[in-house]
Amino acid sequence: MAKYIIKRLLVSLLTLWIMFTLTFFLMHFVPGNPFIGEKKMTAEMLANLNAKYGLDKPLGVQYLNYAKNVLHGDFGQSIQLIGQDVKDIIAQKFPYSLRLGIFASALAMAIGTVLGVLSALKKNTAVDRLIMLIVTFGIAVPSFVVATLSMIIFGVQLQILPTISDLSTVSSYILPGFALSFFPLSFITRLMRSSMLDVINQDYIRTARAKGLSDKVVIFKHALRNGILPVVTYAGPMVASVLTGSFVIESIFSIPGLGSTFVTSITGRDYTTVMGVTIFFGAILILMNFIVDVVYRFVDPRINIIN
Repeated sequence: MAKYIIKRLLVSLLTLWIMFTLTFFLMHFVPGNPFIGEKKMTAEMLANLNAKYGLDKPLGVQYLNYAKNVLHGDFGQSIQLIGQDVKDIIAQKFPYSLRLGIFASALAMAIGTVLGVLSALKKNTAVDRLIMLIVTFGIAVPSFVVATLSMIIFGVQLQILPTISDLSTVSSYILPGFALSFFPLSFITRLMRSSMLDVINQDYIRTARAKGLSDKVVIFKHALRNGILPVVTYAGPMVASVLTGSFVIESIFSIPGLGSTFVTSITGRDYTTVMGVTIFFGAILILMNFIVDVVYRFVDPRINIIN
């Protein structure tokens, strides 16, 4: 187990370094200058700004300096929000994205698992077909469309839920949380249904039923334990994708989170903030994958560690 964890940790660190390097060089190869939009920008002023942010140095030197700073938790200063460090912006904005992400992930896991099991147990019935119709819609339709429709129906027409959310009340979580969780919820439902259908046809399930065990015991004690394994594998990437997928949702619902800040930084050509947020979210994705790999090994000892 220790060798497996060390191996996964080294792979995760290598992936993080590759992601960091690609992010740095891609941002510097983007045409234009982050200060090009400034009005009445003289050559002297432009040179001073380049010197302030270290952009006047050779690219290799910039890379080494930035890597050293990032290792110390310093992502530099924001170009758009003058005087603010990127790490302070992340610390201020990320809690909003985190709370929304946790709510949406919990919603997707709970409802998706229940609907998947129900659909498998009611295979080829009206209940199964209705659930599959809903999840097909959820997988096919983009989250911003779901957000817009939910705002129109529940916020504008029925006026029972707020359309602008600061996540200060329970009701303010519902619309953005639903819009953000609808795709992973649908995917988990289909994944759980497929896994449960495979598990309940296994020999050990037939043996359990032949012993006279009730359907409740067979399903929840035997089938569900193995049927939920694919969902556990998907949980890490799902949480990371929910957090990164909140960019558009936060902008639509005016949530003051890190996602909307990232969108604003792109439109404002705030390269330091874009790089800092990209690296931060990339690290979260890699960390979640690492945690899931380790947890999956504990949940299913049949995994071949060498492979």
